[in-house]
Amino acid sequence: MSAQARLSELGLVLPPAPKPVGVYKPVVIASGMAYLSGHGPLRADKTLITGRLGADMDVKAGYEAARVTGLAMLATLHGELGTLDRVVRLVKLLGLVRCTEAFVDQPAVINGCSELFRDIFGADAGVAARSALGANALPGGIAVEIEAIFEVN
Repeated sequence: MSAQARLSELGLVLPPAPKPVGVYKPVVIASGMAYLSGHGPLRADKTLITGRLGADMDVKAGYEAARVTGLAMLATLHGELGTLDRVVRLVKLLGLVRCTEAFVDQPAVINGCSELFRDIFGADAGVAARSALGANALPGGIAVEIEAIFEVN
């Protein structure tokens, strides 16, 4: 089943692709790779999910923020490629989690994005090499920021 069909089958609707808020491109395609800049948890209504894991957010809320971020990333990719069916595979995912010093569940938070991509692109093509790191601050107080590299055709 194609990625576009999986998206529909899961009842997911992509939000509008976020616009850059600085001097950068949301995605750069070079040598068959799509490099997605860091994305945050931007909801369809254009509000951001803010907070700090371990302080005013729990893992479940962080997981949802990472999932929302994944949908924004897919919207950017779809806007650039015209279809998610051009994705060959997810190669690398880097997730940053705004958290307290004592918070140690960054991987469980970033699973919100990783599991979304697995569900869209499949267990092989949708699961990548990955890092999940804690950060004491992220732009605008967002809960997570995630970037990715996709192989595309």
